[in-house]
Amino acid sequence: SMTQQLLASPAPRPRPFRVCNWDRSLRKGIMAPSLAELVKQAQSALAMPGPISLVLDEDGTVVETESFFRTLEEGTVLMALSKGQSWDAPKTPGYQLGLSRKPPRKIDVACVTFDLYKTHPRDPGCLNVKATLYGTYSVSYDLQCYGARRLMKEALRWTLFTMQATGHALLGTSCYMQQLL
Repeated sequence: SMTQQLLASPAPRPRPFRVCNWDRSLRKGIMAPSLAELVKQAQSALAMPGPISLVLDEDGTVVETESFFRTLEEGTVLMALSKGQSWDAPKTPGYQLGLSRKPPRKIDVACVTFDLYKTHPRDPGCLNVKATLYGTYSVSYDLQCYGARRLMKEALRWTLFTMQATGHALLGTSCYMQQLL
């Protein structure tokens, strides 16, 4: 009999699940390898008398068979119901965990960070901008300001040149308009 136990399929490893009571006021995290063990642990953790049944919290689907239980993903939210209790949709949208792999809804939609650093003492500095969306997707851009002093001088020179040209054009136009009138 010991040989049969060793050759038999290995015991399934425990998986994490979240279990709540019928009104969602009490939530517990439970590790269980099988449906029977999960039912037993949920009954103990939630202190529910009598037999209980487990349903998916997102839509009320009853979890009755071991084969269906094995298809559930880790972290699935289940609701434990005693006799006479029934599943109801959540009244507030705040506690809505499901089977989908969408990023969890967070208050912070985006996080933007700015990092200033210097690569050379004579340069004014470089800027790294990083944006993170929903804590999952991130985009970054590194603006390196090598020779920024020379670039700034050139930009000022072009600005002064355009201002001077605009001034000459306005003076010439005003003189011509005065002679015309």
